Amino acid sequence: MMRGKPVFSLWKKKGSEPPYLGQELAAQHCPNLLCSAAPRDSTIPNDMFSTLALAAALLSSDTDTPLELDDLQVTAGRYAQTTFEAGSAITVINPDGPGQEPPSVITDMLRYQPGVYVQQTTPGQGIPIVRGLKGSEVLHLVDGMRLNNAFFRNAPNQYLALVDALNVDHIEVVRGPSSTLYGGDAMGGVVQILTPEPRFEETQFNARVIADSAHDRLQGRASFSGGNEKAAIRVGASYSDIGDRRIGGGTTLAPSGYRAEAYDLKGLFQLSNEIELMAAVQNLEQPSTPRVDELIAGFGQTEPDSEEFFFEPNKRDFYHTRLFWDAQFSWVDQMEFHLARQTIDDNRRSRNTGSTSRRLEQNSSTLDGATAQFSKLAKSGMLWTYGLEYYADSVDSRRQQLDLNSGELSNVNARFADGSSMDSFAIYAQMEHWLSDRFRASAGARYSAYDIDIPAGDRGVGAKLSPDDITGNLSALYQLNTNLNLIANLGRGFRPPNIFDLSTLGERPGNRFNIPNPNLAPETVLTFDIGLRHSGNGWRAEAFAYVSDYTDQIVSVATGDMTPDGRSIVRSENAGEVRLHGFEIGFNGDLTDDLGVFGTLNYTYGKETTGGVSQAADRIPPLNGRLGLEYFWLRGSRWQVFSQFADDQDRLSDRDISDPRINPEGTPGWGTINFGVDFPVGQSFEVSLQAKNITDKRYREHASGIDAPGRNFIATLDYTW
Repeated sequence: MMRGKPVFSLWKKKGSEPPYLGQELAAQHCPNLLCSAAPRDSTIPNDMFSTLALAAALLSSDTDTPLELDDLQVTAGRYAQTTFEAGSAITVINPDGPGQEPPSVITDMLRYQPGVYVQQTTPGQGIPIVRGLKGSEVLHLVDGMRLNNAFFRNAPNQYLALVDALNVDHIEVVRGPSSTLYGGDAMGGVVQILTPEPRFEETQFNARVIADSAHDRLQGRASFSGGNEKAAIRVGASYSDIGDRRIGGGTTLAPSGYRAEAYDLKGLFQLSNEIELMAAVQNLEQPSTPRVDELIAGFGQTEPDSEEFFFEPNKRDFYHTRLFWDAQFSWVDQMEFHLARQTIDDNRRSRNTGSTSRRLEQNSSTLDGATAQFSKLAKSGMLWTYGLEYYADSVDSRRQQLDLNSGELSNVNARFADGSSMDSFAIYAQMEHWLSDRFRASAGARYSAYDIDIPAGDRGVGAKLSPDDITGNLSALYQLNTNLNLIANLGRGFRPPNIFDLSTLGERPGNRFNIPNPNLAPETVLTFDIGLRHSGNGWRAEAFAYVSDYTDQIVSVATGDMTPDGRSIVRSENAGEVRLHGFEIGFNGDLTDDLGVFGTLNYTYGKETTGGVSQAADRIPPLNGRLGLEYFWLRGSRWQVFSQFADDQDRLSDRDISDPRINPEGTPGWGTINFGVDFPVGQSFEVSLQAKNITDKRYREHASGIDAPGRNFIATLDYTW
């Protein structure tokens, strides 16, 4: 059976030297460029999947090892290889994979994946928690460029929801520190969203309409792609109207609905047989999204913190160019260059409960990035990946106060220090080498340097910081047999304090008020993991165990003072040390020719020590997972039944207990039963019907600010022409 969007795995050819590396080099690509191992013939379709199939056929022509279907990914080593060959713990998530529902926001696709848990404060946002770390402790990428910016919080935030969930080819999650290849913030891991690319000499129109009952949701997307052998273009637009959420038992939580509009444009240009240029634009705006936990009373509250709290608007603009050169010089085989600009607007309208003063905020980050990467397969069999990165981020921040009685509008202290900037430069290199027919080792190092400037402005005190760091990793892969690899990794990650950590001034969740602290040091994490990965005989499975030591954690610490309106004054400090350990299991396989099974199981344990006092770490997910069956039946239909579940989580930190999003007695365990079927209708239409949470269970995912949807019926119609 074919699940998701599998492509041919490039298996080792018997007697080849060195094992796999020729195949991995053949798979290196800028999507749509022919593999270097395949002949450059204009009669061959210039398409990634057909190219890989051709390369696999060429490389397996004299072997009796059957070709298996496996996912291709690019994030783990910054070049294309199958997940089976990767030396890291990695998950590839396809929008049409088992257990997936049409997503409202990106994080809907990440639920119940190995090593990942999702926190959602409000339906218009969500964050992945990877091995117990979250927010700016995890690096988020879109098509290879950073989404994390200078005011990305090390806590739940809304910025991943500003990437169009209906314009996703697939998502790749690397679990564990990846700072060698990706730099600061890649401590818990890397989440990379890869958007679709047009295909040369292919014309296609796609449309999708989604409706559901738990939100009165109506979503739609239309896209067109076309081109010839020299150029291809893809243009698309999406619209989402998400109503107030109905939770288990039939209660509707208001306000919790929002709208979003998005458009995108991407072009590919074949400048020569060796050079390809890509140019892209992405835009998404949520005009007015309520922050539910501020507007609806939570645990321990008799009234909500705010009478008004809306992200109004939140918006992301992204401009991106990429040049791929299959150079074949003596010092490099392939080169890849990126230039990008991302602007995120985080504007807000808020008013405390009982107050007659409304606050209006305009916060903006402009992030410019330039990267260059090179790869070389040396005669010794070593595969080298090395490169340079430069990012420059500037922050504009303003805030006004409107007296609702008098109508007077006045400027007040902004959320961030206006005019702050955060620039970074990095150089890195990684080497992979087969030391024997079965054993592959890799090692890498990166030097990162930052220049952070916070003007005194309305705070009266500024800061200039220049943190730098050297990070590295060691990885080993041992091939126990053709279908089973043993993998181990040791990596060090780090995160410099950003503008949010250093200069935030204003209200925080849990009736807190944050004051700036310009004297913070970087955080670091050291992680070891070991695991098994199987691919073959109709099964793909992996199991990893890990342990992480997280030092100099930046945490919010109470000063003991209160604001006039009763909020506890806090500020960020390098006060925490956290020990995390856990395991993650994922599998899918064939029970018969038509019946398959899939599942995940995740466990994380965290202990934090602050000021010599130990307690549970913040927002640690409970034991969680899913288990399901899928059956392929008449006329190409696919039927699924599955359960998603989580255990109790009553190991809470003091901050968890005081957080109105979390039950101070602990989050109860829960389980849901879900059903789905999708089937083609004629040559152009496909229909998908799903029934989620059939028993109408009322439950909350741990640390989320809103209960999960109750019984939900979802219908999706896809049209392709």
